[in-house]
Parts: sequence; C-alpha cells; structure tokens
Amino acid sequence: MAPTDKPYRVYKGGRAKGKVPAPRGARQPRERSARGGRYRGPGAVRTAAAGRFAFLRRLRWRRWIPIAIGTLLLLFVIWGVTSFFAVRSGVEAANKRLDAAARAALTKQSGLLTTHATTILVLGTDNAPLPGRTADDHSDSIMLVHTDPKHHRIAYLSIPRDLRVPIPGVGDTKINAAMQAGGPELAIKTVAEYTGIPINHVVVVNFADFKDLINALGGITVNVPRAIVSNRFDCPYATQAQCDQWPGWRFHKGTQTMNGREALIYSRIRENRLDPAENDFTRQERQQAVTQGVLSKLTSFGTLISLPFDGGSYVKPVATDLTTWQLFELGWVKFRSGSGSALHCRLGGDSSGSGSDLLPAEDNVNVLAMFLGKSAPQLPAPGLDTYPPGCAVGHELTSS
Repeated sequence: MAPTDKPYRVYKGGRAKGKVPAPRGARQPRERSARGGRYRGPGAVRTAAAGRFAFLRRLRWRRWIPIAIGTLLLLFVIWGVTSFFAVRSGVEAANKRLDAAARAALTKQSGLLTTHATTILVLGTDNAPLPGRTADDHSDSIMLVHTDPKHHRIAYLSIPRDLRVPIPGVGDTKINAAMQAGGPELAIKTVAEYTGIPINHVVVVNFADFKDLINALGGITVNVPRAIVSNRFDCPYATQAQCDQWPGWRFHKGTQTMNGREALIYSRIRENRLDPAENDFTRQERQQAVTQGVLSKLTSFGTLISLPFDGGSYVKPVATDLTTWQLFELGWVKFRSGSGSALHCRLGGDSSGSGSDLLPAEDNVNVLAMFLGKSAPQLPAPGLDTYPPGCAVGHELTSS
C-alpha cells in the first residue's frame, strides 16, 4: 500500500435527492407477482418438478397441432371400426332374411354407392299379430329411393298401393298384391316393369317390428299436417267397457317426436273423425312420413355416434341385400345431400275404376322423369285426378 493510500474511504455527508442507484451490474431479485405466479427470471431456483416438465415449455404451440390432429384421426378410426363390427352382425342377419329369388330379381350394380347413382325399393308390410292381419303380406308402403352422389341429390318416389298395374303371372290388379302373390321377388319385378327403372337394392320392413327400432333410435320426428282423432282401433284398454268409453287416438297438428308405439299407431290410422275427407291415400302418406322419419334418424349425427353401442339393433326389423359397408355409404350420401334439397315425388291416378283401384294418371310418366332428375319438378295439379301426381323439393307431399 502506498504511503498516501488509506485503508478506508471517506464519504461526504449529506443526502442525495432521488433514488439511490444500485451498484452497476447487480440486479434486484423480482418479487412474486400479484397473481401468485412463480418467478422465472435470473437467479430463480429450479425445482425438481419444473425440471421434469421443462421440455413442455420449450415446445412451441404449433407443434401441438399435428399431435391433436393425429389423436382425432385415431379416435375416428377406432369409432369407425367399432361401429362397423357392431352393425355387421345385425346386417348379416338381415341379409339372410332376404331370399335368393329376390336377390336374383335385382339389377346388379358395380362401383361404390358414394360415386354411382342407385335405386332402392323400400317395401313396408304390416302383418301384426292382430285379427285379420297375421296372414296379410301385402305391401302397405311402396317407395323408391334414388341417390345421385355426383349432384348431391336424393329423391323419394311414393307409389300408391292401390295403383292398378300389370303384375307378371297375375294380371292387372293393385300393385300391393305383388308382395302377397310372389313376395319381394315379384314386387321388384312389378315395380321395375311399370316404372322402367332398374331396381339395384331392396329393403323390406315390417311395420309391426318398427316399434322396437324407433324406440332404439330414441324416437323419430314426424310432421302431422292436421289434427287427428282416430276411430277405435287397437284399443289400449283391457275391457270392452273401457274401450267403448275411449274416444280414439289423438295427434295434434305440427312437428312432434313419436316413440315406437305412437309412430306405429299413426301409420295405421284409416279414419280421421276431425276430417272426413281423409281416405286411404292419406294413410299411405302417414306411412311414408314414418318411413322417411326412420331413414332420417338412422343417418343423423346422434345415431352415427351411438353405432358402436346400438348398431346391431337398428336392422332387426329389416330384410335387405345391402351390405354393412353399403349402408355406411348410403348414410354418407344422405348426409351430403341434406334434407332441404331432397325431392319428394308421388305417382297418382283416378279412382273411377272398379272398386278402390286407382287407374294410373297420364302424368306419371312425367313424374318418373322428375324423380330421375331428367326434368324440373312440378307440384301436383289439383282437380285432374283423384290422387294427382307430382313432386316437391324440401318437403313431403300431402293430400291437402
């Protein structure tokens, strides 16, 4: 130490105004934030837990996008495989219920249903275990469904069951007699010959078993065009005295959700005491509404989600040639088409013939062209026929 140096420093007294600066290069440790967050600045102590999860903080949020997408794809694949196997056992049983002769009557089709147009015949029977119905195998509901995936279009054609047409081997009679005379095979041939449309697939549904299907679906949505009080059929009471006091089945006007029993009763109503003008054609419209309600519910998002759990029960009342994969394809086509653009058509005729037979209307040929998308749809022209033919877009046709 030099003689002039002193082992201490001399500071001048007094107080400097303002904040006393900290020594250069030193930093004050930050306090814990008001929100309770942990300090992560210089000098922070790293805990063991923070060290284990440090790699998560180093990952940028963009790296989580492919991970999330991959997880969703994996879940979708698992759902699809589970749904397929859940439905397959039920569909295989439905395939066995359709006889080989009916399969032979179909027009074979190559290619996927998601890329090729197809026509499906839907036959509804009602041989419930009730007096007068057990031996009845007439087709109460006859409908063609035509899909056009390239134009995202689906069309429904209702065929009156009393329409008088030539039945091969039987002669000219009501078209619903084909099912009674020769089963699905003869019904396929009769509809194909009269309409000139090749039938690629068939679905036969027993309305008596529809109740369990609709309950399994959680009910269906049906638009009731007018209030109904039916006659006294299928009385729900045990004694005749109670049935004599019972006014009949009631349905309010408007869109409503029906369970299996309500939908079955609604499709069977032949007489509406609030509207004496209703007839058997009105009953057929109700059956078509129930059938389309089931088809819409089967292809809804909620039903698709539940396929791994209840898929096998959805095809119990059905006999069909459609495979499991083809049913999934149809569901996708129906989803892509949308209900707002669906085409609803019907054939018509005049009841001036013998009995309740309906003589085919001349405009039925034009309606078939509308149904196939070859001409613009036109509403039924009132006054020309007892049951005028025509088409409507986005809603079902009614008698009124």
